[in-house]
Amino acid sequence: MRSLFRSRVPEPIPVVEPVPTVFPKIEGADIAAVFVGKRVAGDFYDSIRVSSERILLGLLDVAGRREDTRGLLTAAQQIFRNSGQELFSRSDLNESDAMTELCLRLNHGLLEASRGVRSCPAFIACYHEKFGTLCYANAGHTPGLLRDSTGIAELASTSLPLGLFSHTTFNSPTAGLEKGAALLLVSRGVIECSSDRNRSEREFGLERVKQFLQAAAASRAQALCTSILNAVDEFSAGCPLHDDRTALALVRTG
Repeated sequence: MRSLFRSRVPEPIPVVEPVPTVFPKIEGADIAAVFVGKRVAGDFYDSIRVSSERILLGLLDVAGRREDTRGLLTAAQQIFRNSGQELFSRSDLNESDAMTELCLRLNHGLLEASRGVRSCPAFIACYHEKFGTLCYANAGHTPGLLRDSTGIAELASTSLPLGLFSHTTFNSPTAGLEKGAALLLVSRGVIECSSDRNRSEREFGLERVKQFLQAAAASRAQALCTSILNAVDEFSAGCPLHDDRTALALVRTG
């Protein structure tokens, strides 16, 4: 006897990608990001204007392959944008406190979305358009590099990566950007890019990024990112991409 009921094949869950970033125009500064090739892992960047004088920016690297991280990236972007607007829109806010609270919300959101543990190094910053200051939190990310007339300073990690522990604490220091100063953020895929051409130097490394940043003549953010990633590509001698390579730059032009 044939069954009158047919098993129903479940509809595939639609793949939701993060909303593409449209970088805001900044008076007296320039911001851009560049990535190489097709996304294969969990790099994600975003930037939004959160008040008349403040710009929020971030570079995150969720552990795992792209097909497994899309939902986490989308959840992180929603928190980044919604909580960022809420926390940084007040004129009398304490930027350090707001940055710490944003990191706490992102951390809890990633833990909830992953239903477990998923490491997410992140560099998140708020740039003040009028004063040229940068309040930032480096959650286990590669150091941010700040180039000015005195040389290059590392904005090193101030806490553990997001998505690991529910009670992680975050520190949010502030750095000043003089006219002509540049902030460069690169993902782990840039630092750890390998080359089969030179066995004695298996990784591109942070020091080489610093050398290229110091020597770069580019005064625009996108050109600066492109020059760094071109140097990485030349170093790798066309080796296949095993991790995302992303660069984000903020240049104070006035």
